[in-house]
This record gives sequence, C-alpha cells and structure tokens, in this order.
Amino acid sequence: MGLIARQIEAAGIPTLCLTSARDITRAAWPPRAAFLDYPLGHTSGRPNDPNLNRSILIDALAALSEIDAAGAIVDLPYHWADDDDWKDSIMRPAPGAAWEDDRGERRPDPQFQSEADRRAAAETHAGADCAVCVGIDY
Repeated sequence: MGLIARQIEAAGIPTLCLTSARDITRAAWPPRAAFLDYPLGHTSGRPNDPNLNRSILIDALAALSEIDAAGAIVDLPYHWADDDDWKDSIMRPAPGAAWEDDRGERRPDPQFQSEADRRAAAETHAGADCAVCVGIDY
C-alpha cells in the first residue's frame, strides 16, 4: 500500500495507511501511517465492535492531519489484549512445527481472484493503464 499511497500523494491527494505490520509498512515507506498492534486482518479493530472501530478510525484520521514528517508512523493507543501472549499463538509457529512458504509465484502481469474480477478491471480501465499504478516501477 505504501507504493500506491506515494503515487496518490504525488497526484496531490493526502493518504494514510492504517497498518498492523510495522516492519512491512516501514519498508514500503508510505507518506504517513497509523500502526495498530492487532493481529493481521483486524486493522480497524475487533469484529462487531462498532464503537471501537469508530474510535480507531477517528484516531487514524486525526493522525492524517497531525503527521508532518514523511514516512512517519504513529502508534494508535489500542491493545488487543492485556499482554502480548496472543502473539505467541498467532504470529509464531509452534515449537517443532514445519513451516513452508506456500505463496504463489510472483508474476509481472495482473492476477485476479476470478474471471469476473478480470472482466470488471478490463471494463473499468477500458484498455488503459490503471491511473493509480501509472509510473510505479514494478
């Protein structure tokens, strides 16, 4: 997202990345980011907790106007649990467990979840390059 955010910023539109992966975000170096130390996939908070979701969003949007240094990452003041024990079961393989990188091969051409997604992208772009991706050096 940091690469896309930089392109959007270059077009004059302010961006903020809301992230739960500080190391990846730091490597991508978006113009500004808000970090939430929650499990991946829960960047806007716990499911079915609209008050928490709203608070996280309000604080993230406040960071959009407060961050004044390029690449800055603001820590949001929320905690998934009273301690960090949850990270042991979610983010680390069990002792002795075999781990294998099962991600698909990286390819230079666009990949789609379904044929319907491919058709929708083709219709949206009408044969032209994506306005967001133009200029990104893959």
